[in-house]
Amino acid sequence: MTTFDDRENAFENKYAHDEEMKFKAEARANKLLGLWAAELLGKTGPDADAYAVEVIKADFEEAGHEDVVRKVAADLGDKATADEIRNKRAALLVMAKDQVMKEA
Repeated sequence: MTTFDDRENAFENKYAHDEEMKFKAEARANKLLGLWAAELLGKTGPDADAYAVEVIKADFEEAGHEDVVRKVAADLGDKATADEIRNKRAALLVMAKDQVMKEA
């Protein structure tokens, strides 16, 4: 292999790693958002965990996180606005990135 091939492989590996970390952080943020929303809905224990999984799955409906915001907003009704949910998710994403990086 040439030096160029080595560099190319290194960049590809770094990109793959970065994308994996990004995916894990997004999923973690959605889980944390689900647990936050579950608390507002009065769910605890296994019910809260199951709801968090529903929120994670909602993210696979379309690109971006608006599908998650719509699901949580619909479930919460007047307990939180879509903007409050977006802001909460943004704050949780920072926390999730930190957690994922510490685990890596």
